[in-house]
Amino acid sequence: MDPILTRRMAVAAISALTLATAPLALAQSDSAASEAHDHDHDHDHDHDHDHDHDHDHHDHEHDHAKDIYAGYFDDDQIKDRPLSDWEGDWQSVYPYLLDGTLDEVFAHKAEQSDDKTAEEYKAYYEIGYETDVDRIVIDGSTVSFHEDGQVLSGEYASDGYEVLTYKAGNRGVRYIFEYQGEDDSLPNYIQFSDHAIYPTEADHYHLYWGDDRAALLEEVTNWPTYYPSELDGQGIVDEMLAH
Repeated sequence: MDPILTRRMAVAAISALTLATAPLALAQSDSAASEAHDHDHDHDHDHDHDHDHDHDHHDHEHDHAKDIYAGYFDDDQIKDRPLSDWEGDWQSVYPYLLDGTLDEVFAHKAEQSDDKTAEEYKAYYEIGYETDVDRIVIDGSTVSFHEDGQVLSGEYASDGYEVLTYKAGNRGVRYIFEYQGEDDSLPNYIQFSDHAIYPTEADHYHLYWGDDRAALLEEVTNWPTYYPSELDGQGIVDEMLAH
């Protein structure tokens, strides 16, 4: 299996919140539909019996991961996650929506669903993806926000997680980190949503940020989304279509 696919967990969904007191145009996000997951499995091809057994185990693990991705899991499955799960250099997908690169993705979604046309999907994601923070770099405990050529960096520490129950009955986990400094231009809280519920390296994520921890948990329409900066537009399209 492609190693990238073994790490998929993703998201979509939900309302806008802007930090009026900060230079950053701090928009936020949540989840409702996303992508893939973690599969730990071994295949023994030396013996047919062992192969069949391992294949059944793989199918079970795959179904189990799909359930978690869809938001169906038990509380005792949830584990704390370190900031290093999101370490790296990340780019916003919003510019690719604006320039039409993601139109192929919206057309594909429309073909797979009777809910929306491609144009309606694009309008929905335009609200979801909107942000002026075009790049985020996470290195150790330091999170750097890039906006309009300005970089603001601060130290963040884990503030636990919150389990959210959505209207559809499924659930999601927000992993929360609190700012450790005194610069008012940085958000007091950042919250990650990527459909994972235990430590795993993210391949993309939705990020919410702002000064009010509880208010961010109510955010449901604006969810700035970030993919690795090493990907070009077509690479992001390919990643999205793979799910």
